Amino acid sequence: MKYGFGIDLGGTTVKIAYLNETGTMLEKWEIPTVTANGGAQILPDIAASINSYMEDHNIDRTSILGLGIGVPGPVNAKGVVNKCVNLGWGVFNIAEELSRLVGFPVKAGNDANVAALGEFWKGGGQGCDNMVFVTLGTGVGGGIVVEGNLLHGAHGSGAEIGHLCVNPQETVRCNCGNYGCVEQYCSATGVVRLAKRYLAANNTQSTLRRVENLTCKDVFDAANAGDAAATEILEQVYDYMGQFLANVCCALDPEIVVLGGGVSKAGKSLLEGAKKYFDRYIFHASGSIRFALASLGNDAGAYGAFKLVLDAAEEK
Repeated sequence: MKYGFGIDLGGTTVKIAYLNETGTMLEKWEIPTVTANGGAQILPDIAASINSYMEDHNIDRTSILGLGIGVPGPVNAKGVVNKCVNLGWGVFNIAEELSRLVGFPVKAGNDANVAALGEFWKGGGQGCDNMVFVTLGTGVGGGIVVEGNLLHGAHGSGAEIGHLCVNPQETVRCNCGNYGCVEQYCSATGVVRLAKRYLAANNTQSTLRRVENLTCKDVFDAANAGDAAATEILEQVYDYMGQFLANVCCALDPEIVVLGGGVSKAGKSLLEGAKKYFDRYIFHASGSIRFALASLGNDAGAYGAFKLVLDAAEEK
């Protein structure tokens, strides 16, 4: 039996998992992400934690296939990071550098893409060859698997689907600098933004007006309780979501769309709402595409990172 490590590198913590080649997660732990001094200590800290774990558990280094890591920024297929603003990193080959520190092969990918690979392998996309994975959190990210392979793109920014334009009339800039991006409407912050905009433009009575620090969850809860304004706000969200997912799926024709991230905790109402508008906009030949919720939670990145290692080993 061979083994390896899957790492989900975040701006606050580094999630590390030890897995075997069948995809069974044997142990997981976290260490803090130290972003001081341009993130210079991040990789040495990861290597120290891995090496310490192996020593403490008497793990034979010849049993290790390698280490996979998901990074919060663009990463190309060769493992070159093209800036991670939240970590203070510039452009460098993370795979080569981390491999030098740990002493075995390293594969790297964008964190959302890697999480997609995890859901494809062990989560909501199991059994499919083509999948679109969407993370609906503070922003909107995603990952795309085409015929069993993760889509990286020429510049390491494949599947930046959160920045597809769905409203060219938008007058407020997205964080990316453009206008009318999906992220401005379908992320957790986007839902709140639409809710505040709706409440300011309408005199409709709503329980949302009594909420001091409005959250995405408040909007969903109010809609589930029958609040007409909240229901109308979410219809706007679902319309934008249906448009953008239909556009993505017209290009890729996947078997399944998997929704993850904090917003996906809305569950069935999110699936049904998005699917209703998706069915309105999708090309007829792709009408049988299924929708499902992500199932791995915070472990998706670690699973997907290790899958990068397994795929690389199979290619040899």
